[in-house]
Amino acid sequence: MTDRWLYSWALGSVAFGGASLLVPLYLVQLGASPVQLGYLAASAALVGAPGAVLFGRLANRVDSRRTLVLATLAVVALALAAVPLLTDVTAVIVANAALWLVVGSVAPVLTMLVVDAAPESAWSERIGLLNKYQGYGWAGGLVLGTVWPLVGVRLVGAGSATRALFWLLAACAGASAVGAARTLPRPASDAHVTSEPKVRRIARLVTNTRLSVRGATFPFSPNRLYWTTRGLDPRRLRGRLDAALTTYLVAATLFFTGFAAFWAPLPLFFTDASFDSGQIFGLYLVSSLASAVLYEGVGRFAARYDVRLLQSGALAVRGVLFPAVALVGGLGALSVDLAVAGVALAAIGATWAVIAVVGTAIVTRLAPPAARGEVLGVHTALGAVAGGVGGVLGGWAASLGYLTAFAVAGALVLAGSGLVLSLRALSGGTRAIEPVADASTGDDRPVDRPVAADPGNDEPPTE
Repeated sequence: MTDRWLYSWALGSVAFGGASLLVPLYLVQLGASPVQLGYLAASAALVGAPGAVLFGRLANRVDSRRTLVLATLAVVALALAAVPLLTDVTAVIVANAALWLVVGSVAPVLTMLVVDAAPESAWSERIGLLNKYQGYGWAGGLVLGTVWPLVGVRLVGAGSATRALFWLLAACAGASAVGAARTLPRPASDAHVTSEPKVRRIARLVTNTRLSVRGATFPFSPNRLYWTTRGLDPRRLRGRLDAALTTYLVAATLFFTGFAAFWAPLPLFFTDASFDSGQIFGLYLVSSLASAVLYEGVGRFAARYDVRLLQSGALAVRGVLFPAVALVGGLGALSVDLAVAGVALAAIGATWAVIAVVGTAIVTRLAPPAARGEVLGVHTALGAVAGGVGGVLGGWAASLGYLTAFAVAGALVLAGSGLVLSLRALSGGTRAIEPVADASTGDDRPVDRPVAADPGNDEPPTE
């Protein structure tokens, strides 16, 4: 099986990564209010969930898989080419929602494609390879946005630089579509993954796969939502959510809402603090990389220390950092502001590495073995809903002032931290040392490390 199509997909991911921040910044240029930025974040966070379910079901028809991928890249190219021609804020929000609808929706299809015609023993490696190419592409989009203000102004002039970057990203998506049309695999019909037992095993692998650079900046993943909820059976959950598990799910709802409330108005805050678009891209890249480089180390660390204290501590630090960011704009010199903002964003990214790795491990320990797959699906779904609610809340609160918005976000995260700290069951007894389970079937076989989560919303479109 050839992997040449992954290079094309990585090129498309450059477009996704660049668009993730370029569209909010363009909305700022159009004079959007904080509330409108909140709507932008919320809509992008929510549309991918039903889309992933629809595309995932369509992908069960193996002849649809290539078409869905090519259609996604074509829609992204058209949306990115059209956005800089739009001057109405509502129209840009709608175009952005369409873009993230297809990007989020195609994720389950890619997972099926990458494991088709591969032996089951190689599935984990294949899924990891897909994440690596996507992560490199996403980071490449952020790097491109960081350097473009220096390069683009010289090439096309300051007045056309933003529009030219949109069209450059659209060209990346278009070239990706052409390359994918030539290189996407065409396995024999009997090599496609279609049987339910194999699909359940894929769900386990996806849930256990660590996050990439993309996941570090935008952690809500419709892919993970699709796979963790694919076999959701509400009847199995009846009577299984005890006090400790319910408390943690409430805590997760609070802190994921707080994450989204922080990230939604952040591009406008940095713009008002006189940072240019390249500097803002650079700050997001710093946060992304700070998370990505720490995942493995945090996984080993979490296997040795009290997960209750690790999770509540990381949440508490993040809850304090959110309102602290609001003070950046008042430090004086722009160079000082930028340096302090970079340190703050790096620290916020580092806390996400802990929260992501430890979070799913906590859920699997608290959930009853027979319903762990369903509980993980609920955990992921709560993150998606919290992302939409938090985006709107953050935009509304920012209309009263950035300090108000970031304080509200921090308060929600601190409230979640307090609830996690109250869960003493995680610090002793059998539930604190139970093995991490198969996330898709409830299988109680142990693994050698906590699994990473991608359940929530830590930036628009939805860290």
